[in-house]
Amino acid sequence: MMLAQAIQPYHVVLVSQSPRRRELLKGLEINFEATSVDADETYPAHLKGAEVPCYITQVKANAYKPLLQSNTLAITADTVVSIDGNILGKPNNKQEAMQMLRTLSGKKHQVITAVCVFTKQKEHLFYAESEVYFKPLSDQEIAHYIDTYQPFDKAGSYGVQEWIGYIGIEKIVGSYYNVMGLPIQRLYQELINFLALK
Repeated sequence: MMLAQAIQPYHVVLVSQSPRRRELLKGLEINFEATSVDADETYPAHLKGAEVPCYITQVKANAYKPLLQSNTLAITADTVVSIDGNILGKPNNKQEAMQMLRTLSGKKHQVITAVCVFTKQKEHLFYAESEVYFKPLSDQEIAHYIDTYQPFDKAGSYGVQEWIGYIGIEKIVGSYYNVMGLPIQRLYQELINFLALK
């Protein structure tokens, strides 16, 4: 049985404001509702690497759980950019965005997305990691990107599917879609396992 058929008894809810995640999940040919939830995305300072998006994803899931119906299958996710052991979240202003992209310029970094799939009966949390290699970026290129694309809702201040990705990314090791914000092939497989379609 195909995933789209097996998941039909469920009311699938993507708990995310991200238009990229909504676009990617739509590509799995699943009917779903997209919504958002108020969740505190701050995290304990001792958390490192993948622990950070896993923690935030779980917080989002916990915030949505009171709204679960008996037939709801919900999905939460969080993406972070990690470079040299430091986590880059979403920038608050142009200055922060400039600094983040200067930090990424000419270097390799990791994009880590955690995903939680859950119903009233059970839940499953996993994450995927991709390595992204940026060419050296000029301040003119960085400023143009920020002014034109306003990447203030994006971890690390960039969208791989936008101009900065076209001109700046030399190589990706791992899932491209993970860098967009949802490791969609991995999610497909995890949903099959979650629904015991193996």
